[in-house]
Amino acid sequence: MKQIGVGMIGCGGIALQNHLPGLALCPEAKLVALCDTNAEVLQKAVQQTGISAAFTNYLDMLNREEVNAVIIATPNFTHAPIALAAINAGKHVLCEKPIAMNFAESKAMLDAAEKAGVRHMTAFTYRFVPAMRYMAHMVKSGFIGEPYHFRSCRLQDWGTRAVGWRQIAKLAGTGELGDMLSHRIDYAHLLVGPMTRLVADMRRYHDVRDGQVSDLEDWVAIMAEFQRNHATGVLESSKVATGRGESGKSQDYCEVNGTEGTLVFQLERPLELQISKKGETSLHTVPVPTEFLKWPGSKRDPHAGDPIMTFRYDQDMEFIQAIVQQRPCVPSFLEGAQAQAVMDATVVSTNEKRWVNIEQVR
Repeated sequence: MKQIGVGMIGCGGIALQNHLPGLALCPEAKLVALCDTNAEVLQKAVQQTGISAAFTNYLDMLNREEVNAVIIATPNFTHAPIALAAINAGKHVLCEKPIAMNFAESKAMLDAAEKAGVRHMTAFTYRFVPAMRYMAHMVKSGFIGEPYHFRSCRLQDWGTRAVGWRQIAKLAGTGELGDMLSHRIDYAHLLVGPMTRLVADMRRYHDVRDGQVSDLEDWVAIMAEFQRNHATGVLESSKVATGRGESGKSQDYCEVNGTEGTLVFQLERPLELQISKKGETSLHTVPVPTEFLKWPGSKRDPHAGDPIMTFRYDQDMEFIQAIVQQRPCVPSFLEGAQAQAVMDATVVSTNEKRWVNIEQVR
């Protein structure tokens, strides 16, 4: 079978740390082109990959016949125009989250991709954590019964350090909401299902980061109601949780309580869950079964490398497998649009200080 030619649009840290190692594990795929508007970043990627087909304009890349699919890892404001151009060119698309600046853009991306018949995927990376995969399985199998509560808490300490384009509204749309809480919104959808309404608040504690203006929030919290069983949800995310650290070693906590049991996930322990059943009075720890340690079909050795990093590579395997098998990606632009609808409602609720109904994608 002919290899799938992949073009990387945006060659910064996420592309080099997450997507390149993931593609390297996919024998059906081959990285064939690179694109970045920053010549220095592009040159670094060229040196690291040995790929000579390098572009500063994504339209030039999309004209290349050998490019069958693209991975978009650029600032948020460029996601929709790049994705729509790629779809129009008949390319399959994996896009970093949040996939758009607002719900209308995300819905346009979803509709265009489905009309064109191309594969489309949202990079909700943390769905691929073994413990989260097992947690979703346990919920689906009925372990917790009907859900009562969902809660997530993502705490990091960035202090007044700059976060680049992510602190600029015209480039990112939202701050902590889109950067970190979007993943936890997806947790909620994966485990409990659609939210129907919410009330939220966002705060910015630092107007300047490393001498650079910041006009986006660095803390956000949501209280929500779900369609299923009228379950409740509480989601919080912060970049100013002093002393909490950063990345995979900082707190990323998710819990679901139901009529029959409770499940607890923590990113720093990606290969285990804490569980409790009705009648018990405390949680106990269980290992993730072997079949959930990697994505089905993944060539990755689940026992090699840092488990807080290596699960990320499976999302690229899923993207390529979906193209080969001509089936929908998981998660797709549908899940990206569903998360964007919640994000839009969060912004409205914060600005208008009221409960807001969440627009449903379908």
